[in-house]
Amino acid sequence: MAVIATRTKLSGFLRALVDVESRSPFPRRGPPTTNGLASRSGSVRRSSSSAAAAVAPNESEMVGSRSLGMEIFGVKEYEDYRRSLYGGITHKALLVDAVGTLVVPSQPMAQIYRQMREKYGVEYSEDEILNRYRRAYEQPWGRSRRRYVNDGRPFWQYIVSSSTGCSDSQYFEELYNYYTTDKAWHLCDPNAEKVFDALQKAGVKLAVVSNFDTRLRPVLRALNCDHWFDAMAVSAEVEAEKPNPTIFLKACELLGVTPEDAVHVGDDRRNDIWGARDAGCDAWLWGSDVHSFKEDLQFFYLIYEICLP
Repeated sequence: MAVIATRTKLSGFLRALVDVESRSPFPRRGPPTTNGLASRSGSVRRSSSSAAAAVAPNESEMVGSRSLGMEIFGVKEYEDYRRSLYGGITHKALLVDAVGTLVVPSQPMAQIYRQMREKYGVEYSEDEILNRYRRAYEQPWGRSRRRYVNDGRPFWQYIVSSSTGCSDSQYFEELYNYYTTDKAWHLCDPNAEKVFDALQKAGVKLAVVSNFDTRLRPVLRALNCDHWFDAMAVSAEVEAEKPNPTIFLKACELLGVTPEDAVHVGDDRRNDIWGARDAGCDAWLWGSDVHSFKEDLQFFYLIYEICLP
């Protein structure tokens, strides 16, 4: 009970580190986000936050990032929090969610579905496509307990046909392949490369933890950011989807650290925060606890005396 009570104070401690005059630019969670044919289990979010909308995992759209207003009192509180649990600030690894935290779709899902649909006779409006997508995504996926099995095609074929009323295989392939390219995605934080480079040089272990099908690796290669990470725990490969703690434990195993030594950053309270904490990791909510990777770096600065970029 003492540990649970202490952990409930974490969000407050982290918020104390953030400039109080700024508000999170992120909308509160709605239904799961849609990133097209790339997805992530959980809830589908609003259209503007839809991740790629065709065959790519979904997470919320990032409106921007801002730097952290670090205050001495907040830092002290956080140090005390970690010491109360583990005797020190023990983070040795950073785990990062993919869609909605590291990357986001470049255009809303419904817009892409609609743009590609016209030659196939799809007549629904963007609002209709989005509503149908959400209804389909929220339904239990009966073929497997996991949505993203291997390349995820059966699941995404169901989502696309349900969203648009079009079961044309060529239309599906066009959408599916689009979400494997760098045109479909961009980095949430333009300063991410500098931050991850500084963390790597300081000896911090880095991993991606994502509910995604097997297209994630080629997507990150296309964005030239796959080399930032020491490991990737992808649900289609690990055979476990967040919030199942198995995927976080696998990431820690790949990095050679214990869960207590890792902190996970993600934009979904259920999948990322609850899942990571169930695995024994620390967890920060993107868009609430932190708004940029530089904020993550400033926390690690406490331990490693990293030179901030």
